Amino acid sequence: MKIGIVGLPNVGKSTLFRALTKKQVDIANYPFVTIEPNVGIVEVPDERVEKLTELSKSKKKIHAVVEFVDIAGLVKGAAAGEGLGNKFLSHIKEVDAIAEVVRVFDDQDIIHTQNRVNPEEDIKIIELELILRDLETVTKRLESIDKQIRGGDKFAPAQKEIMTRIKMALENEKTAGEALKKEQKEFLEKKEIEILLKELSLLTAKPNIFVFNGSEKQVSEKWHPKESLLNAIKNADWILLSAKTEDELNSLETEEKKEYLKTLGLQESGLDRLIKTAYKTLNLITFLTIGEDETRAWTIPFGSSAPRAGRAIHSDFEEKFIRAEVIPYDKLIEAGSYVKARELGWLKTEGKEYIVKDGDVIEFKI
Repeated sequence: MKIGIVGLPNVGKSTLFRALTKKQVDIANYPFVTIEPNVGIVEVPDERVEKLTELSKSKKKIHAVVEFVDIAGLVKGAAAGEGLGNKFLSHIKEVDAIAEVVRVFDDQDIIHTQNRVNPEEDIKIIELELILRDLETVTKRLESIDKQIRGGDKFAPAQKEIMTRIKMALENEKTAGEALKKEQKEFLEKKEIEILLKELSLLTAKPNIFVFNGSEKQVSEKWHPKESLLNAIKNADWILLSAKTEDELNSLETEEKKEYLKTLGLQESGLDRLIKTAYKTLNLITFLTIGEDETRAWTIPFGSSAPRAGRAIHSDFEEKFIRAEVIPYDKLIEAGSYVKARELGWLKTEGKEYIVKDGDVIEFKI
């Protein structure tokens, strides 16, 4: 899972990235400090991995991971090349989801490129730049599709139909995601359209998470976006955090960190909440495997069958799947061991049609 951190310059993207990844990055009070994207790998917090490692006495534990990409700040006119915009926009094509950092705190000492803090307008600027870039992409593809039609390509007419509908939406300042929501599922599942959409990787079709970067005071007082701001994000998932506070938390020991969070009225850090929100936004779940060598968490799409889940480990696990022994995490912990769980009849043998649930502990037979 790869998530791109985007936003206007000086809204706290690089501070958030440093807090997430604990990597030193250049941070300064002027635009375009980040030119090439910074990339960091972050473990997904999951106490189930810790407890199963103890239960199975595994030699090592491996958490699921998220890759975060700190993409340089976009500015008004980015799609036309302002502020190296075209280069920055191309970096967003590579991610699975966008975490858009929106500044909601006031601080006269930190420059804002629009000379004021107005989150609704900031969101509109970013959305419009992504729309303009997608419009350019779709227009170019329609030109090549017309050539394919003249050449007799039997798949091209269906591709032209969906591209024309998306173009109309973009021209009306609607996102590709909004256009695709209106299409019939059967139409979108046509192989030629699936392939085209995956290849184009339209920016405004990507899942979006909004990260409202507030002050420590706003976090402790449970700041909530007003209705106009909720309308601006169009019911997308959002979280509030203070990137500065999250960065400071990294310098604390575990117990100190817990106490600091308590003073803010929080049970977990904003970074943990961001990762969990990313899983929800991308419709992902986790299953687990255990053994003497390792306990490990694996990430799969919600609704995956047992063979599809096996693919996360190795393609052979999908192709040569015979059956799987499955037990929910909480039942295994309750039993205290695999042997006891088997005695109690809590281990279930499942076939190819079984749909994996979050927290399933699975042993594959191939």
